[in-house]
Parts: sequence; C-alpha cells; structure tokens
Amino acid sequence: MMAQSSRFRLIYAPQVKHHLQAIDKKYYPLIRSAVEEQLQLDPDVETGNRKPLKRESGLDADWEIRFGPQNRFRVFYTFDLESREVHILAIGVKRGNRLFIGGEEVLL
Repeated sequence: MMAQSSRFRLIYAPQVKHHLQAIDKKYYPLIRSAVEEQLQLDPDVETGNRKPLKRESGLDADWEIRFGPQNRFRVFYTFDLESREVHILAIGVKRGNRLFIGGEEVLL
C-alpha cells in the first residue's frame, strides 16, 4: 500500500459544482470514485482512458479521463508534480460526438 503522503491532493475548480448540477445525481458516487481512483496516485500516467489532450481545449486542461457507461463522463484536469496537486477544471458528459459541460455544448 502506498504511503498517504505520495497521494495527490484533488482540488476542484469552483465551476465544477455548476458542471455537476447538469448531471443526474445518481452518477455522483461513480464520478467521485473514478476521480479519486484515477487521479490521486498517477495523474500523469497515460492509460486507455486517461490521456493528455492533443490540442488546446479552452478549458485550460492538459489531461482528460473517460469513464462510466459507454465512457460517457469526461473529467478535464491539470496537475503539479512538485506540489502533488491535481486541479479538476471541468466535468462533462459525452453524447454521441458532442460534449456537454454544465449543460452546454463545448467544442474541443
């Protein structure tokens, strides 16, 4: 088991609360557990569902994780290895080829 001090501290941007209001509350536990599982230990390790963004997003995020039914949920974040912090900047829902953050469509 890893030492507690090796974990990253998760910091949610104020706007994330608004983003979550556009998502059905039944998914909140899934979102929380996915964020904690995937970002507290290795936010900088690319996996099948965790990737650096290939282009400027307008969200100030550098990375994205995908999870949930049909990988519909997206969490956009940055991290600081020195301070061991992960900054969650946006949480959205993918519907087909469209991404919605806070109930509004966002183009990436």
